[in-house]
Amino acid sequence: MVSNPHEHPSSVGAIEDPLAGIDFGELERSLRRPRTLMDFLLSSVVAGVTMLSLIPLFSVLLMLLWHGGRKLSIAVFTQLPPSALEQGGGFGNAIIGTLIIVALAVVISVPVGLLTAIYLAQNEHSRLSGSVRFSAKVLTGFPSILAGVFAYGAIVLTTGGYSAVAAAIALSILMLPTIILTSEDAIRMVPNRMKDAAIGMGATRTQTVWMVLLPTAIPGILTGIMLAVARAAGETAPLLFTALFSNYWLWSNGRADLMQPTASLAVLVYNFAGQPFKNQVELAWAAALVLVLLVLATNLAGQSLSSRQTHHP
Repeated sequence: MVSNPHEHPSSVGAIEDPLAGIDFGELERSLRRPRTLMDFLLSSVVAGVTMLSLIPLFSVLLMLLWHGGRKLSIAVFTQLPPSALEQGGGFGNAIIGTLIIVALAVVISVPVGLLTAIYLAQNEHSRLSGSVRFSAKVLTGFPSILAGVFAYGAIVLTTGGYSAVAAAIALSILMLPTIILTSEDAIRMVPNRMKDAAIGMGATRTQTVWMVLLPTAIPGILTGIMLAVARAAGETAPLLFTALFSNYWLWSNGRADLMQPTASLAVLVYNFAGQPFKNQVELAWAAALVLVLLVLATNLAGQSLSSRQTHHP
């Protein structure tokens, strides 16, 4: 017997309710149940510990805002550091010096780090790649003062003076491992189907790297660069051995003289914080605030790029 396709479904058979037999009262969240209570307690503990871990960060920020914020003005960004008994002054040369040193370090470390990361990603199982990767991981815990001592012996003693170039080389040593490891991970996260498609269309290995892998991995690469810059900008010990300090502008005859002692925010804070003069101490607080804000902004930029890569691979 063939059933009529136009027959009403109720005449064929009642459709079973998929939610029949479910007691929705049992699904309600109740702290009276042991598992729910334990989950709530552990979640509360984790949230409390997280808030405790943020106390030092916000304490430092509030302290810097309280002590350093009152000293901020246009003058501190445009004037030179004052002498011992001089009032006023600023740290404009230290801001410029910090930006120049970090920029030079980026110019040195990014090409080397990026090319190394490309080699590691394309030859991940070779013996040389394993050695380079292990060395990069060791360098992540390299004491910054040793990088300054190395640059002092290799650059300062060779050139006969402290300079921004020597400081940039010291900072580039500290930046390299972060750039190498994060860039390698970003390149290896590119889906294999994209590489296979490029090769299938006749692209060479070099064209695949420069036209497919790097453009796709650029958010992760920029994240590593931002994090490396944030670390380098806050270093003090390497600069004491390489750039030292200067109370004057870096410009000479209309151009930047990179082969002379160069001021930086980190060293200015180090020098002025121990002075017995109130004006210098206040400038140290203001310089510390500016330095922390620069590092914080760089870190936030790196985290933003990282989150973009996570949500939009």
